[in-house]
Amino acid sequence: MVFRSLTAQMDTAIPQGTFLLSVFGALAQYECALTRERMRSGLEAARRRGKRGGRPQAISAEQRETILAARHAGASKASLYRMFEVKRTTLYHALARAAAQIVPLLQGGA
Repeated sequence: MVFRSLTAQMDTAIPQGTFLLSVFGALAQYECALTRERMRSGLEAARRRGKRGGRPQAISAEQRETILAARHAGASKASLYRMFEVKRTTLYHALARAAAQIVPLLQGGA
């Protein structure tokens, strides 16, 4: 495939144009690698300062324990998400995560 610029003197049909296109491609890859390196070092620095990435949890650990205790006592899921004012899917995900943490303990895992 041949690239010919109408406004600049660049034509990949000749060796100089191919070389120029290769140089531009190498510069783009270099800049991408530098950006990736800066991003990683920034994330590592934030972790060292105690920062965590991602979205904050909608249900705190204390709320989760209260929800689990109420659910074990027989409260319905509908009453729980209304009581704690969280979305139904948020409650379901919290219950699923709690169940996933309990199953390895029951199977003798760490």
